[in-house]
Amino acid sequence: MEEAQSNAVPLMLPIRLLQFTALCFYAQNTVQSPPNFKHHVTEQSRLSDRTSRRLTRTYQLYSRTSGKHVQVLSNKRINANGEDGAANAKLEVETDSFGSRVRIRGVKSGYYICMNKRGKLIGKKKGRGKDCIFTEIVLENNYTALQNAKYEGWYMAFTRKGRPRKASKTKQHQREAHFMKRLPRGHLLSERRPFDVLPLSVLPLSKRTKHSHQHRSVGR
Repeated sequence: MEEAQSNAVPLMLPIRLLQFTALCFYAQNTVQSPPNFKHHVTEQSRLSDRTSRRLTRTYQLYSRTSGKHVQVLSNKRINANGEDGAANAKLEVETDSFGSRVRIRGVKSGYYICMNKRGKLIGKKKGRGKDCIFTEIVLENNYTALQNAKYEGWYMAFTRKGRPRKASKTKQHQREAHFMKRLPRGHLLSERRPFDVLPLSVLPLSKRTKHSHQHRSVGR
């Protein structure tokens, strides 16, 4: 009897080892991984926010290539030939989600900047479709690229003459797709509150050098 029990002990060791291995494997696969917040933010940024209060801003879009501003005309055409402070160059930018998706409407004309399936910029009275939504992408050179929400990989872009470039031929790194946000002439001093600090990108070009020198002298 004792001999039978002594023979059973070596046989139980492999069984216990297999049970322990299976338990460890089960524990590793049942532990939940931490939530991927970056993925959640990306997914939520793709959705239109219908419940939150929309943030509306008014500024101009300075084109890096034409040296002038994007404007929305009353005939639904869009170009980048607007002068600083021109009525058609004043844009009302409305947030669409908690991310960086926006709708851009000409203040004077009332038309939204949209993009059709051929990659052409057009003006529309109602800008609720994804073709009228753009994602703001801040680049390393401090310029902003505007990618269409419906046609991903297609960007708002203009030639040196201020004419819209076909979006299917645009890339994020191209100068034609680079813009800088600027407040309209006269808007800065009249609507600024005490102690407001404005990003350098929205200051008038004539004030940026002075603004930079002031900040450097304060830091000394």
